[in-house]
Amino acid sequence: MITYQRDVAVSPEEVADLYRRAELRRPIEDLERIGRMVSQSNLTYGAYADGKLVGYARSVTDFCYCCYLSDLAVDPAYQGTGVGKALIAKTQEAIGEETMLLLLAAPTANTYYPHVGFQHQERAWFIPRAR
Repeated sequence: MITYQRDVAVSPEEVADLYRRAELRRPIEDLERIGRMVSQSNLTYGAYADGKLVGYARSVTDFCYCCYLSDLAVDPAYQGTGVGKALIAKTQEAIGEETMLLLLAAPTANTYYPHVGFQHQERAWFIPRAR
């Protein structure tokens, strides 16, 4: 059974371990940075199986216009079971209907997001991080 918790305190080690298992490219060797990423996000959901973090959605939002879903990670053993879809749905529920949900997809996830309601957008621009 999977349980979901909003804005639960998670350790940088837990998050880095999940990102490692999910092969999400993040600075997992820099636990201090992972800790800042988690603590500075204002909307998070964790998915738990037997007390173990198996899914995580990390967002930054104003709760009225836009929400950036920065990380969506699901343990490979739980991929295809609806955990990612549930984390997205819970995020959408929290931000409300007037708030746009956006994300940058990893190339390997490009085929996943259209199946859960995301539309491709070609007008996105970004300045890459220096490190």
